[in-house]
This record gives sequence, C-alpha cells and structure tokens, in this order.
Amino acid sequence: MFYPKLIIAVVFLLTVLLFENKLSAGESSTYNFSWLDPDKEVYVLQNKKYRKDKKAHLSAGYGMTTNGAFVDATSLQGRVGFFFTEEWGMEFLYAQNSGEENENFQSVLNIGGPGSTPFRRIVENYLGAMVLWSPFYAKVNTFNSIVYVDWMVGLGYGQLNEKNNREVVRTGTTGLADVKESHNAIMWGTGLKFYLSPMFHIRLDLTAMHYSALRALTVKTSDDEGNYENFDLTLALGINLF
Repeated sequence: MFYPKLIIAVVFLLTVLLFENKLSAGESSTYNFSWLDPDKEVYVLQNKKYRKDKKAHLSAGYGMTTNGAFVDATSLQGRVGFFFTEEWGMEFLYAQNSGEENENFQSVLNIGGPGSTPFRRIVENYLGAMVLWSPFYAKVNTFNSIVYVDWMVGLGYGQLNEKNNREVVRTGTTGLADVKESHNAIMWGTGLKFYLSPMFHIRLDLTAMHYSALRALTVKTSDDEGNYENFDLTLALGINLF
C-alpha cells in the first residue's frame, strides 16, 4: 500500500524526533544572543506554569470533516490520555461521526440523470490510540493576560467504520442499502492546548485516518483496493487531572 500524504507526515515526525535535542529547549537551557547588538538586552521567560508530567487529561469536542466532495459531515470526539514525562504521553480517542449527501451529490444526480450516482463514503465512527509528543509550548500575551499553549503531535493506529453506496454505483440500481465496512487505519494528529486555568483547557485538533478500502466499481479482492483518508477538525473543552 502507498500513502503519499502519510509518508510525508511520518518523515516529518521522524525528522523532528531526530533533531529533538536541537529543536527543543528546557528551562535550564542557555540562550546565546551574541548576534544581537551588545547594547540591547533580551529577557526570555522560560518557566512553565502548567505541567503534564505524570498527569492525565480528558476532553470532549465537536467539529467537522474537512474532506469529501459529496458528503457534509460532523464529528463528536472524546479523548483520554496520560503523559509519562513532560514531553511524551499516550492518548485514546473515540469519534462518533454523522454525515449526509450534500448539494454536490444532488447536482451530479440532477445533471447526469439515472446511472450517474457519484460514489461516496460516510464515516460513522472510529477509535484508536496515539503516542503523543509535546516538546513545544508558548506564552501569548493577549489583552494584557498571558495564555499558555502546548503544541502536540501524535501517531498511532485505529479502526474506522463507514458506509458507502458501492452497490448502487456498481449495479446502477437505485434504492439499494448502503454497504457497511470496517477498516484498520493509520492515525495521526496535531493539536494546540490552550490553558484556561490549572484544571480546564481548550483544544484545537486535526485528526487524520488513512485506510485501504475497495474502490467503487470493484468486486471483493485485495487487488481492487485503493487508499482513502478522513480528516476531522475539532474544538474541545478538556480537564487536566492533577
């Protein structure tokens, strides 16, 4: 199986991991600003207010599916995780999705007439687990207050359940029930955690699922499989468990 987008994402993650010591800086790191004007003073605020080491978290959020030309879909997600160190953790994710055929789908039907039904997939739900890496954090001064932000990236594995109209497209017969299928999937994601208080935070996450499935006009053989993906963008409210 060949996943161009997935390979690019994995290569990026591996490259970042390889140069982790050069990219990240702890509170004890020394900063050299000798390239600046000697008369200028630079102050670096490096102390971290909210810590993740040996702490759990959970969150629930809602968002939209950002791919799929013929389907409008939303996603309701729940996450629970634990950080073993300040930078490394694990997270379990479950998403309940809902989708329906959109105006693009109806337009193709109206223009093409009988036999022009476009192929579409509707993701119903997925679950999985990811290893999290979060070495980067920031402090944003907004309206005279400091907002603390963690940036996280994750890579893992999961299972995705979807339904599609393959039989309608393949046979040209309308009114046939959707085919329901389950697929093993490579999962990756990236997210920002904005701390509201020591207990609460807001998360903005992009979650991707890459899987292999039968194409529209095929029978059930492995040679007829293609590569597909699902991208969900969600906003969530979370709790930090201390």
